[in-house]
Amino acid sequence: MPQAPSEEWVTVDGLSFHYRNWGGSGQPIVLLHGLASTCHIWDMVAPILAQDHAVIAVDQRGHGETDKPDEGYDIATVTQDALGVIKQLGVDKPIVIGHSWGGSVALNLAVVAPESVKGLTWVDGGMINVSNRYPNIEDAKIEMAPPDFTGVKVDSFLERVRSRHQETGMSPEVANIVMANFEILEDQTIKARLSRANHLRIIEGLWDHKPRELYSKVQCSVLIMPARQDNNLATHERGKRRLMLVEEAEERLPKSKTVWLEDSIHDVPIQRPELVADVIKSHLANGFFA
Repeated sequence: MPQAPSEEWVTVDGLSFHYRNWGGSGQPIVLLHGLASTCHIWDMVAPILAQDHAVIAVDQRGHGETDKPDEGYDIATVTQDALGVIKQLGVDKPIVIGHSWGGSVALNLAVVAPESVKGLTWVDGGMINVSNRYPNIEDAKIEMAPPDFTGVKVDSFLERVRSRHQETGMSPEVANIVMANFEILEDQTIKARLSRANHLRIIEGLWDHKPRELYSKVQCSVLIMPARQDNNLATHERGKRRLMLVEEAEERLPKSKTVWLEDSIHDVPIQRPELVADVIKSHLANGFFA
């Protein structure tokens, strides 16, 4: 069995960044979570990867146990955060794996610091193009705003989480991973660790992020791992949009490969961690990122 991770912190540009060090040896891997998530989204994937590789999972700016300033949520600054963590920890040319918005950060990182990255993996992410989907920034902020958790009691929230995730076959461990996104207040209500204001600042940052303009500048190999549910009519339109985004990325990226994660939801790292880890490990083993 892999060892439990150690909870560690590193200071970059005056901010304290929390990360989970899963140990392991060999090719370094840096795991980046998505918007309004934490490094714990990787808690079921990381120990599998750490069997053969050196793995860390980082809480990005404003999230989890990392510092939460009121500025710096544009892609350029968050990218510098990730690069700073990599340099401060002396991580040598990692494979950077990003879920959702974390994939967008990974994409930009590979463009601005190609010498610091050996390869990229996007787990249902990396291709977010907000300005292409919404007519204006205000509409985007309305549609992508976080839920209001004011007054929500922890017990009722946990019950909702357990029942919803049991429907998709997730393990009970998922409830703890989801709860890592929140603080529990004295009155037993929950509060998101990522503030609403900072959440909206990230959306503003994504508005200016144009992935299609970056693809051709990526020098390393990119493993694209989009999730889809072909049998779910509710996600059919979204699936068609995603297919178009994947085809655009494939056309413009110098070296990429797409592995569709079938019958999978957006939070596939906690729904099907073995699948996610096995796809990544097999591509590391067969030299895709060489």
